[in-house]
Amino acid sequence: MSKKSERTSEVKLTLQKRKSLLKKTIDALERAYPSPKCALEHADPFQLLVATILSAQCTDKRVNMVTPALFKKYPTPTHFANAPIEEVEDAIKTCGFYHSKAANIVKASKKLVEDYDGVVPDSFDALVKLPGVGRKTANCVLGNAFGIASGFVVDTHVLRLSRKIGLSDETTPEKVEEDLNRITPREEWIDLSHRLIYLGRQYCVARRPQCDACPLTAFCLKRD
Repeated sequence: MSKKSERTSEVKLTLQKRKSLLKKTIDALERAYPSPKCALEHADPFQLLVATILSAQCTDKRVNMVTPALFKKYPTPTHFANAPIEEVEDAIKTCGFYHSKAANIVKASKKLVEDYDGVVPDSFDALVKLPGVGRKTANCVLGNAFGIASGFVVDTHVLRLSRKIGLSDETTPEKVEEDLNRITPREEWIDLSHRLIYLGRQYCVARRPQCDACPLTAFCLKRD
């Protein structure tokens, strides 16, 4: 690595610099991806909740292959709540970490049935009390199922790209979310998250970034 690259990786950015990079990023990605949407296929808030739990350490493509049959067999929280956990495990096995994911889905479904009449709440505080639901899942469900911008969804793509572009100096999802929430207009939280994920999949792939073709190449800091 060159000395110039090392300095770029180590430099701490000012708030003004990050806001400037953010504005350029929003403008470029709006042109590149004018109609962003959640990649997890779902028909209602509950399906999105389950799909998002399944997406941990798993690709959205794989989740979308599993959920049609899963939701046909278990169409409501009540069906999941009454299902033998071993059967749920078998149905989601290809998504990885299926023991913990199945347990969380069944427990979350039971809580929804017992405490919310089987309806997914549109409250961040209520969602994060469900088994298997953290900040990312709650933000994803609220943003995409209810149109509520509760916080920036920081997945592996957003985490990596935020530092590479220069939008955050942080390295954890929680800290990166704090930075993005602070510098990004709330009305951009949902769509910009989707657009960064699109960018991470199409151009800024972790092992083989296509910087020359990337719509952000003119201003991205390309930090490690």
